[in-house]
Amino acid sequence: MDKPALSICGLCACFYLKNRTIKALDGVDMDLYPGRITALVGGSGSGKSVLSLSVLGLIEKPGKVVKGSIMLEDVDLLALPERKMRRVRGEKIAMIFQEPTNSLNPVIKIKDHLFEVNRLSGERLERRAALGLFQEVLSRVGLRDTNKILESYPFELSGGMCQRIMVAMGLLAHSTVLIADEPTSSLDLTTQAAILKELGRLRDEGISILLITHDLGVVAQMADDVYVIKDGRILEQGTVFEVFEAPKHDYTKLLLEKTDGTN
Repeated sequence: MDKPALSICGLCACFYLKNRTIKALDGVDMDLYPGRITALVGGSGSGKSVLSLSVLGLIEKPGKVVKGSIMLEDVDLLALPERKMRRVRGEKIAMIFQEPTNSLNPVIKIKDHLFEVNRLSGERLERRAALGLFQEVLSRVGLRDTNKILESYPFELSGGMCQRIMVAMGLLAHSTVLIADEPTSSLDLTTQAAILKELGRLRDEGISILLITHDLGVVAQMADDVYVIKDGRILEQGTVFEVFEAPKHDYTKLLLEKTDGTN
């Protein structure tokens, strides 16, 4: 197998509250490989989103990464100053956030969000060509009337539309690693299928994708590798076939049983 695109080793993160300390990540090891979709699954509060924010250097106080390494192209991201991490975000690692309305600047038009992603990706297209590309990408994630959307502000759009725009921004980034945090939640089945198709296309282009989701149906359909997390610890890992066909941990078995019970 190729060298990992991103390698996480012994990652620990804590939240320091007034009367206690919460260990959100407890020695997490994870490798993401080029051209593979790695799913991270677990219940609410298991540490999934804390892991993604740790990779991006976006954990805010009272949270802090206290131990471990996150290696990208032989560089430990945890050792980078903020000014260099700003270049990593978007240029090397793109993120599709779970809460798009909190991630888009409400006073900046959608087209200007996309221009910023295009700038960070280094593509530097001429304005008219860039706008044409934006319309194409918005169409690929199931959005219509793309001219109107490009001229809109986030607060003028629904939550589902903003989520699709976040996916479009991820598609535009041309990054080495794409982190997708619940990219298909709250979307209709047709749009979900379109977005999953685009994630599959990016995998085929060699991008490493971390898919954070509670939907094991999506995992079975899309993932190559699976990590199961609970209380900040990785309980089980393997290929999607290994984990689904012969789960070793009781918690994994419980997740799979819940999924079977909803079908």
